[in-house]
Amino acid sequence: MLSHDLAQRRYNFALVNKKSKIMKLAEALSIRKDLQKRIQQIRRRLGDNVKIQEGDEPAENPVELMKELDECLVNLEDLIWRINQTNLKTMNAAGKTVTQLMAEKDMLTLRLSVLRDTYDTASSQRERYSRSEIKMVTVIDVKQLSKQIDDYASKLRRLDVEIQALNFQTDLI
Repeated sequence: MLSHDLAQRRYNFALVNKKSKIMKLAEALSIRKDLQKRIQQIRRRLGDNVKIQEGDEPAENPVELMKELDECLVNLEDLIWRINQTNLKTMNAAGKTVTQLMAEKDMLTLRLSVLRDTYDTASSQRERYSRSEIKMVTVIDVKQLSKQIDDYASKLRRLDVEIQALNFQTDLI
């Protein structure tokens, strides 16, 4: 599980060193993920401490948790803005921005999901228990669909590697 203060320490380190240390986009993405996890943890902690049995004391002060939440949200907003600006301005060798590459990746992922579901449906065998039951037949070329899925999956892997490489090479704005 994520250390209670890890995300904040990493983000504070990045802010303090903003002028002297250049942060890579990949590092910013990791910090964003940590902050998002931390916000979810604070959400759970708030839920555990805003309503207690009469006469008991909360394990944590909800007011302090709200301050912690606000700080994390402000940091996350700034970081997301910087990541988005960087993605809009960073281009690959073909002249596409990271934002365009991410949209392409999302559509490839969606396409693959639909094609895989279609393949599963088309290739499943439904047994008939008697001749009077309706026979189901596949109306697409399952072998061709399988090749198409493999081609799109390969394209998705190459695109993902390209995006990851750009993330590790690109300085955060």
